[in-house]
Amino acid sequence: MTYKLLLLPGDGIGPEVMAEVERVVAWANARGHTKIETETGLVGGCAYDAHGEAISDATMRRASTADAVMLGAVGGPKWDGVPYDQRPEGGLLRLRKDLELFANLRPAICYKALADASSLKRDRVEGLDIMIVRELTGGVYFGEPKEIKDLGNGQKRAVDTQVYETYEIERIAAVAFELARLRRNQVHSAEKRNVMKTGVLWNEVVTRLHQERYADVTLHHILADNCAMQLVRAPKQFDVIVTDNLFGSMPSEPVSIGATDAHGRRRALYEPVHGSAPDIAGKGIANPIATIASFAMCLRYSFNLGKTADNIEKAIAFVLDEGYRTADIAQENCRTIGTAEMGKAIVAALDRMSA
Repeated sequence: MTYKLLLLPGDGIGPEVMAEVERVVAWANARGHTKIETETGLVGGCAYDAHGEAISDATMRRASTADAVMLGAVGGPKWDGVPYDQRPEGGLLRLRKDLELFANLRPAICYKALADASSLKRDRVEGLDIMIVRELTGGVYFGEPKEIKDLGNGQKRAVDTQVYETYEIERIAAVAFELARLRRNQVHSAEKRNVMKTGVLWNEVVTRLHQERYADVTLHHILADNCAMQLVRAPKQFDVIVTDNLFGSMPSEPVSIGATDAHGRRRALYEPVHGSAPDIAGKGIANPIATIASFAMCLRYSFNLGKTADNIEKAIAFVLDEGYRTADIAQENCRTIGTAEMGKAIVAALDRMSA
């Protein structure tokens, strides 16, 4: 089967790390694991420079017909002064909204080789494996009214509106429960029911859905601020965390999925969390591991190629175990290498594993 993958490298280090994804795609195609046809488009500041908007209608049409979309990064100081509606981040928001990507999946894992590099003690993070499920198309980012009003007395009032409807909560909670069934069968639902009406509704809907369809999954309700504290204090207590758009934006970001269509196809956008990092763009030192790991998730969730995804994840772990590091994760007694060298090392590990 041939899959169509749209690559949107974006700004800053986006093109550099996306080039390493293309290296892994070429390896998978050459090995006969799959056939992936790639196209490349513009999003973010580079799209604004070319078209006067953060993503064009033509690119959106290509995204809507692709089997999956991979995004590098958007934004940077160069575009700080552009109009709000044309800001680079608007391209990302349009992709999520127009493709109806309501579920944001963020796996948080700790490679054994990097456990000592964490600011938390090794025993807190070694073996960490969490999946954060964030609602992506509702809540305060999209609620109306959203405005700044001049009150006429030297004062202004800014308003953002937090809005959720029952169906939005039901569908994101269902994603979390289904994922939990494939993992360790536990869900923490995080909201602020103590001070927010949307939190009250969130709690009510998740509780009802659990009772009606997912009673086999263990459900815990937790206040969002306590959840944040517990993620630092004892993160390994969590399996799947489901939360709204606002609270989920703080610890998570990279895979956004929609509903499954009549043909079994699920639209998805895969994005790492490193940002555009304009201070190191073009230097060849950016870490491509998160982007390559995002591609592995693409293989697993969009292309149903779990074995190949597993191999990529194992190759990343192998390279780290061998002591290879990019500058951002450099450690004593390890070899510091650049972006392309890391991509080549991962492909070399894949070759050894496939021999």
